[in-house]
Amino acid sequence: MTKTKLHQILAIEKSVKTRVSRQFTEATKIVSRPDLFNGFSKDYSAKDEDGDIYPPERKRVQTNAADLLRDTGKMLGELFNVTAQKDYANCYARADVVLEGQTEPLLKDVPVTFLLFLEKQLTELHSFANRAPVLDPAEEWHFDTHANIFKTPATQTTKTKKVQKPIVLHPPTKEHPAQTQLITEDAIVGHWKTVKQSGALPAPLKTALLEKIETLTKAVKFAREAANAVEAPKHELGRAVHGFLFDN
Repeated sequence: MTKTKLHQILAIEKSVKTRVSRQFTEATKIVSRPDLFNGFSKDYSAKDEDGDIYPPERKRVQTNAADLLRDTGKMLGELFNVTAQKDYANCYARADVVLEGQTEPLLKDVPVTFLLFLEKQLTELHSFANRAPVLDPAEEWHFDTHANIFKTPATQTTKTKKVQKPIVLHPPTKEHPAQTQLITEDAIVGHWKTVKQSGALPAPLKTALLEKIETLTKAVKFAREAANAVEAPKHELGRAVHGFLFDN
């Protein structure tokens, strides 16, 4: 007898859920229409032999409530069986998370449901870490342990101010006074001492972190595949539920 694996159940579970959901929705529409369950037959007989004759009238009952409920229960039973088969198998689906190149597992005997959760979280963590800013490679950075930030060596720049200064165009003579003109020039009035600071990551550190996340994600995926290869014995829970509800 061919044994069913958990990954095979997972492959059909979605389609079964979709089909049963669609059928259950249709059944719900039907059960909500009382007119489909009601019918009648009318036959006319005249009081006198020469009286008028009217054709019979009929409205057929289109749906039987007991049959509809029984069929719906049977349909849901298929979903119960597939879900039970998956959930029972999940109880035994476990695997070790072993990093590439390692022999000892990082995580031992991990349930497949947690592996799925961990894989999703690692994907989100990779996206988050990938957005982290890195230090400007054009600068020389040193880590200040007291301030817990990176700093550059101090650089000095001058602070200037526009000032007006008279210049003599023509010196004075006995006949004419001196001719002067005001000009504007930049005069140094001080100095700026600048130390750049940053809380960004060194680029090599970010690269190493992303590589570690990718390595662990790969190992988790391998573990999930291994866990999903566990056998998934059938559990006919749907039959038991259907029998309790509908068997007299």
